[in-house]
Amino acid sequence: MDKFENSAKQKGLNIFARIDHAAGAKKVDKQLRPTEVLIFGNPKGGTPLMQCAQTIGIDLPLKALVWEDAQSQVWLSYNDPTYIAERHNAVNCPAAKKIGKVLHSLATTTVKQ
Repeated sequence: MDKFENSAKQKGLNIFARIDHAAGAKKVDKQLRPTEVLIFGNPKGGTPLMQCAQTIGIDLPLKALVWEDAQSQVWLSYNDPTYIAERHNAVNCPAAKKIGKVLHSLATTTVKQ
């Protein structure tokens, strides 16, 4: 998650929160493999998405999930903005494709490091 967060900051994205689900589980005497969510975004990208369908605001800011599976493999997951736009009946929203490319680039950069 540190790598993804640093790459996001370098792209000018705002980091709103970082949630450590494993730490939360520990507080209630439960175990969870490392699982973190980063909440991030930028009004330059989010606003055009919401202009396509204002209800997209429920899915913003964007989130990335970094988690470790039972074989100690680390994964990076996020909802593609194209999927988010489709969910809100804004299939042809150009902003979704543009932001999707940025997220794909961030993810690719992160996993290559």
